[in-house]
Amino acid sequence: MIPVILAGGKGERFWPLSRRSRPKQFLSLDGSGISLLQATANRLLAVAGGWEGLWVVTNAQIADGIKEQLPQLPEKNILIEPEGRDTAPAVAWAAIEIERREGPEAVVGFFPADHWIGDEEAYGKTLAAASQLATEKPAIVTLGIEPTEPSTGYGYIEQAEAVAPYQGLNAYRVSRFTEKPDRAKAEEFIATGRYTWNSGMFIFRAGVVIEELKTHAPEIFEPLAQKGVAAYADLPKKSIDYALMEKTQLAYVIPAAFGWDDLGDWNALERLLKGDRTNVELANHIGLDTQGAILYASSDDERIVTIGLEDIVIVRDRNVTLIVKKDRTQDIKQVLKQLENDPRFSSEL
Repeated sequence: MIPVILAGGKGERFWPLSRRSRPKQFLSLDGSGISLLQATANRLLAVAGGWEGLWVVTNAQIADGIKEQLPQLPEKNILIEPEGRDTAPAVAWAAIEIERREGPEAVVGFFPADHWIGDEEAYGKTLAAASQLATEKPAIVTLGIEPTEPSTGYGYIEQAEAVAPYQGLNAYRVSRFTEKPDRAKAEEFIATGRYTWNSGMFIFRAGVVIEELKTHAPEIFEPLAQKGVAAYADLPKKSIDYALMEKTQLAYVIPAAFGWDDLGDWNALERLLKGDRTNVELANHIGLDTQGAILYASSDDERIVTIGLEDIVIVRDRNVTLIVKKDRTQDIKQVLKQLENDPRFSSEL
């Protein structure tokens, strides 16, 4: 498999730690010193057969940072978008380039740069199953995460009929993709036993997805095929889910249970790190009657002192302190829009 890491996102809900020049995928959120991007690359090297087989799609603003983070990655394997146009153009451009270089039978996988994987052995087994399915069938395979709760934060994939197991794992045709539901609908989905979360990971042969893009997303594929990166300014902003996965008849899903989190906002640290502790503390913290808090400081010189607080996130990074209730972290993006419109705060973005 040729793994392609999608590394153009901003990760705005991890602001102020995540900024334009230091997006979420460049961060180490667990105190290990290894960034999310580096961790993603490291676990994909085995299926890539080394650095020569690994690709990255990113944007011009952070391309130099990608090279610093992954110095062993060949520059010819870094596709630099002049501007972000969501995932459909990124997938289409990479598929075109890989088919040109490796041929239409090359099996390609697309992986977000900023996810957490718990069981790498099970992850590798799932990728092997997906690769086999994509090799044997004209298939666009997605990895579906077995739900642990009726989450309203993820899209859902409904399974249709089963196909033969691959590497001992069940696989199904996809009945439909559903956008983020309300809680009642999410509970209904889970009760059926036929739904998984959409992980945003896809595996297919380059030639298969190119033919599907020609059919279902010609407004993206044709300009890229004719002009390459020069077409970007005129491309529509579309996700690969909307542009292709919701339309294709070649979608398959393999339900996966390898421990996964998309690290959507600061609350993810609690899911991964809290255990039986009162608070999640990635900072020098002194607290009195404080519980259920997530505390992060980017420097060991910073001190955070709290008294009588519950269910709150406090992040200290350089010249910014964020204090937000845990149930309002999704609203960080609204605050960033305010900062964008105020020239006094441009350096904080």
